[in-house]
Amino acid sequence: MSEFRTGQGWDIHRIVPGRPLILGGVTIACEFGLEGHSDADVLAHAIADALLGAAALGDIGMHFPDSDPRWKGAGSLLFLRHALDLADRAGFRIVNVDSTVILERPKLKDYRPAIRERLASTLELEIARVSVKFKTAEGMGPVGEGRAAEAQAVVTLERVK
Repeated sequence: MSEFRTGQGWDIHRIVPGRPLILGGVTIACEFGLEGHSDADVLAHAIADALLGAAALGDIGMHFPDSDPRWKGAGSLLFLRHALDLADRAGFRIVNVDSTVILERPKLKDYRPAIRERLASTLELEIARVSVKFKTAEGMGPVGEGRAAEAQAVVTLERVK
């Protein structure tokens, strides 16, 4: 009998001028970016947390604390790859990833193929196993007011050892 596990991840970062906007490892043409100790890739952070959660391996803050200078400005795909390696050592493989970025602007639909490809490559998955959706907050809350970006993710794992 197969064992499947599901993990949920969520992250939010403030919008700030003077930083690149990076989502799923892809730099988005934009006049603002996200504030954070690392590259502040809100999508990669949410997926990493979902992956760690599904394998019951803690959260991204445990493995990459923002108090550690080693992670200052680090690319978040490194965090995602580390989470994948931990899940693999624990005997799991990813079945699929479903994620959503919530951001008022810019429009992101043209970036979907590149983001899916970068995430699939990092996670060693077929692109058909990686879903990335984009939503707005309809003008409500910090995201809707243009003060933050948010991401949510669900990861399904299967025990293989």
